[in-house]
Formats: sequence, structure tokens, C-alpha cells
Amino acid sequence: MDFYAENILDHFKNRRNWRVLDPADVDHEENNPLCGDHLRLTLRVKDDVITDVGWAGDGCAICMASASMLGEELVGKTLEEAKHITKEHVMENIGVPLGAVRVKCALLSLKVLKVGAYGLAGWRDEEK
Repeated sequence: MDFYAENILDHFKNRRNWRVLDPADVDHEENNPLCGDHLRLTLRVKDDVITDVGWAGDGCAICMASASMLGEELVGKTLEEAKHITKEHVMENIGVPLGAVRVKCALLSLKVLKVGAYGLAGWRDEEK
């Protein structure tokens, strides 16, 4: 098994930041209607810095692993830094080629982050 497949399975089986934060400064959830994946993101933010991350939901291994990987990266980043995380970056983290449906699975965590933090960070619509 190659490194990326092992990494996906590890993040799926041992999800990082797998909890709901209460209270949270950001609390947002989204679904992927193509496959039924569901993710909820909770963040704590102090002085524009993400201090804690929590994820919950259910879905395929790609979706859950992607959320786990992204969650590890967010703690310590400013909202501005998080704003600049790209689809390409998330796909690099996954590291294996995916079909169109699975790409949506991998990117659900990024969508939840960008839509959920939109109001808090004042991000423009085209940057979501």
C-alpha cells in the first residue's frame, strides 16, 4: 500500500480533532448530496487565530480523512491564512487521483470551513 492510501486510512480510523466544541465561535455543517457525506465544523477563534478545531459527521473514508487532515492544519493559523487554503492543497494532502464524485467528498471539509468562517472573517463570496 502506498503512503497516501495508508495516510487516508490512518486519518479515517484515527480521526484527529473528532469532537464538537461547545462553546464555539464557528459552528457550521454541510452535506454532500451526491453521496450522503455530512460534516460539522466547530472552531474557537481568539484574536483572529484559530485556537481549537472540532469535527463531527459521517461519510466515506476520503471525506473523513480530508476533514481530519485539514483540522490538524488549522490550529494556530489566522483566519486570513485559513482563507488561502486551496482546493489544490486539499487534493495534494489526499495524494491519490480521485474521480469527480470523490473529489466532492475530499473537498467537503474545505467547503464547511470556508462557508462556516465566512461571516466571522468577512470573506468575500468569490473566495468561499
